Amino acid sequence: MTVHVIVLPGGGYAAHAPHEAEPIAEWLADLGLESSVFRYPLEVRHPAPLEALRAEIRRRRLAGADGIGLVGFSAGGHLAGLAALAPGGDPAESVDFAVLGYPITSMETETYRPARLILLGEDASPELRRETSLDALVDGSAPPFFLWHTAEDIWVAPEHTYRFAAALARHDVPHTVHVFAHGPHSLGLAEGAQDASIWPTLAATWITEQIRSGRR
Repeated sequence: MTVHVIVLPGGGYAAHAPHEAEPIAEWLADLGLESSVFRYPLEVRHPAPLEALRAEIRRRRLAGADGIGLVGFSAGGHLAGLAALAPGGDPAESVDFAVLGYPITSMETETYRPARLILLGEDASPELRRETSLDALVDGSAPPFFLWHTAEDIWVAPEHTYRFAAALARHDVPHTVHVFAHGPHSLGLAEGAQDASIWPTLAATWITEQIRSGRR
């Protein structure tokens, strides 16, 4: 089984954080995984970033990937979750697993409002905010998720991961959750960041498990 992992850096839908891009792809390469960084459209409204990512997933499958994994951070984590969960996608756009670091998961909270305003606009309806909240999109067909966050994150509160993890649990979706005691937002590989620095090791084991289970 050939798996390609797409890396989605964060940046509030206004930028692409460099330390959440190529360094992540290099870490994946060190694990023996084929990967690439996808710089999705910025400063545009939903569903433009989602449509662009779905097209990239289709392209990777046409290039020979049997499975697609996503690794996303912050706003990139939100986009990864949308690609994995939003209805209306073609089977060729399906996602096999996703790793989300300190993700924005809810568009119904006021946490990190700038990203919501970029993606949905000032006057987004309650329905649109709900339709772009990951916890509202989970059902029993969702792929496995690995989530990690820090309790000290003041930009995207750990509530985002808690809400999403609770939805995954309600629908019996396989998932792993790590909320580390210390560390700010946007840690990337979290080198030297106390307890959070172990997340790449934990995620590497989890990704290997997902790929092996996909071969059976």
